[in-house]
Amino acid sequence: MDHAAAFAMMRLPERLVRLIVGLFLYGFTVAMMVESTLGLDPWDVFHEGLAKQVPLSFGQVVIVVGALVLLLWIPLRQKPGIGTILNVLLIGLAADLGIAVIDQPDSIWLRGLLLVGGVVGNGFAGALYIGAQLGPGPRDGLWLGLVRRTGRSVRFWRTVIEVTVLVVGFLLGGTVGLGTVLYAVTIGPIVQIFLPLVRIDLTEGKLPQRVPD
Repeated sequence: MDHAAAFAMMRLPERLVRLIVGLFLYGFTVAMMVESTLGLDPWDVFHEGLAKQVPLSFGQVVIVVGALVLLLWIPLRQKPGIGTILNVLLIGLAADLGIAVIDQPDSIWLRGLLLVGGVVGNGFAGALYIGAQLGPGPRDGLWLGLVRRTGRSVRFWRTVIEVTVLVVGFLLGGTVGLGTVLYAVTIGPIVQIFLPLVRIDLTEGKLPQRVPD
């Protein structure tokens, strides 16, 4: 095992904790946006719309869709990490828990605060689990695989996928609104702000030196 791999293994417990906390927080902040009723990101518009058409909860739909998207990795020859598998399971569970405990506010101002808190918290949570470097989520891995296999740009594939799920989700009854626009405009900069603060560096650490006998 080389130095970098050994150092990465030494930090594995810390990485797992950050991954699990980040994924749980991600799901909970999605629930905040759902309960604001002011609009969701494209994938969650799709999840919400689908949940209105099938006898499954929002979180259960998130899990099922994540698992189906993961199957699309096979022809793309993408390899999941432990973070990928936990992403499929934990975000949906946390979202259902959040929806169960968060009451939908009557006031538009409180709903607005819930939305903003959800978007900012979602960006922090995303940076936290990305920074653990234990594998991308199934949806991100899909466009990463398509970029690698086709040579088309990240922007092209993300746009194609997210516009598709947004339109289908809207047609199924998912909520598109101010929150959809706010998320699209701000989530990238929010993640970019938080990622350097929470990313675990796996290249600069030094292994402890053995004390001579």
